[in-house]
Amino acid sequence: MTLRTDVPDVTVVVAVYNTMPYLTECLNSLIGQSIGTDRLEVVAVDDGSTDDSGAELDRFAERYPNVVKVVHQPNSGGPAAPSNRALELATGRYVYFIGSDDYLGEEALERMVACADRNESDVVVGKMVGTNGRYVRQTLYQANDTDVSLYGPELPFALANTKLFRRELVEKYQLRFPEDLPVGSDQPFTIEACYRARRISVVADYTCYYAVKRGDASNITYRADHLARLRCTAAIMDHAAGLIEAGPNRDALLKRHFTWELSKLIQGDFPALDGETRREVCAGIARLADSYLTDELSDSLPVKLRARLRLAQSGATDTLCRAITEETEHGAPPFHLEDGRAFARYPGFRDAGAELPDRCFELVGERVPGRLANKTELIESGWAQDGDELSFTATVRIGVVGDTGSAVVRLAEGAMPGSADKARAQRLPDDKQLPPAPGEFLREVAADGNATVLYARIPLEPRNSKRGVRVYVDVAGSTYEIPVRADGRPMPLARQWHSGEEPYRAAARPNSKGRVVVGTRPLNPPKASLGSRLRARLTGAKFSKRK
Repeated sequence: MTLRTDVPDVTVVVAVYNTMPYLTECLNSLIGQSIGTDRLEVVAVDDGSTDDSGAELDRFAERYPNVVKVVHQPNSGGPAAPSNRALELATGRYVYFIGSDDYLGEEALERMVACADRNESDVVVGKMVGTNGRYVRQTLYQANDTDVSLYGPELPFALANTKLFRRELVEKYQLRFPEDLPVGSDQPFTIEACYRARRISVVADYTCYYAVKRGDASNITYRADHLARLRCTAAIMDHAAGLIEAGPNRDALLKRHFTWELSKLIQGDFPALDGETRREVCAGIARLADSYLTDELSDSLPVKLRARLRLAQSGATDTLCRAITEETEHGAPPFHLEDGRAFARYPGFRDAGAELPDRCFELVGERVPGRLANKTELIESGWAQDGDELSFTATVRIGVVGDTGSAVVRLAEGAMPGSADKARAQRLPDDKQLPPAPGEFLREVAADGNATVLYARIPLEPRNSKRGVRVYVDVAGSTYEIPVRADGRPMPLARQWHSGEEPYRAAARPNSKGRVVVGTRPLNPPKASLGSRLRARLTGAKFSKRK
């Protein structure tokens, strides 16, 4: 066998444990890289696999002896130890890590090495996508970027080690993976590498990495229990805090761990845990919140997460369980409006037992069109006539209580923007001033105390129009526009009325999106002039010929 004497551009590290048949596609994607096998080194460490993974690695090593190095070792319980072993054997100018069940785009390594050389980058992040239902956040990959910050809004949410690292940097600071962390052992490595890097770049115009969710969901991240994930997250956060002093930069990085890892510990499966485990989870979150959840970081979190974290921090385990269970069963609670502020009325809000400040439940800078739309419900609609005047009436339940004097119903011209389709509502621009709402309105607290019932009577104008029925309400300094949906409710029969001597017709129907639209039109529209009728006929004839 001829031993290689040149220095490869990149060493790809593959930690392997029972990943057949995915491993074959992974290795093929490496051998087939456009960078060429003369510039490539693959170091694969078989961590005691019990399937055919070890044999498959040996097959590739035999076929590509100058490219693929294979090490077999007893199982260590996670990817950290095999990754560290591979780093000791790596010789490339750069080192790249890949999961043995994932695969690369053909030009991935060539593009990332070129980017690093061109920009003198110590870390390069190639665009990653998920397959087979694997979620991969995409906001980091909107455009190529030669210099991104670890403290920006996106990189903290992409801390996997599936990146290109300058090996000189790795060895200078002896960066290695903590072998006592079964989950997230790549994060301390990645955080410190990015912290010490001269420059971090992003290749976003080419899909470099395909992250696979196995059909049996056996990836180690999906198998760890609450306490194991808590312990690993705590170690990661403590490591980061040891590098980065308290302040905005640390907040920007640790926001990821509060909104991702810790958030997942207090979701729908939390109430089903045994009591001791729930208390341990809350105690662990409390320690991290006491150390790292600054007021500024807390205010930047969604109110749902902030309330749950603060309940855990206070040790109100039973109240936290109630908050999670009630939201699972009934949806998000109503907003309590007071003096221009809005508070999510989760269990614990102004609860003497919990003794949490209102700020824990306050809506701070967050946009909530979806939550308001989901809590808006048409109860009934109809007509009210007084002589020659006809009004549309609606009774609507809305998910706010307290100072609800701003809540009105309007008949709005024009369609809602496409951005409102998913949320079914929109937040109006701050500079948009609405005229006073025509009509009469009455508001009262719903019988269950969890909403406001809004009664509206809106006079109709005698004209030809179609207008959407929408609720408008001010929440925490912003005005929200919420289309009223029929949702199977019966609509009133069409009604005729006179305005002076002219008869008009009014109808209320759901449109194609299920939103209630009120239309009015004259019953006897004026006849078009002879010239208009001739033009219309000629236009129709030309159109027919083109068809």
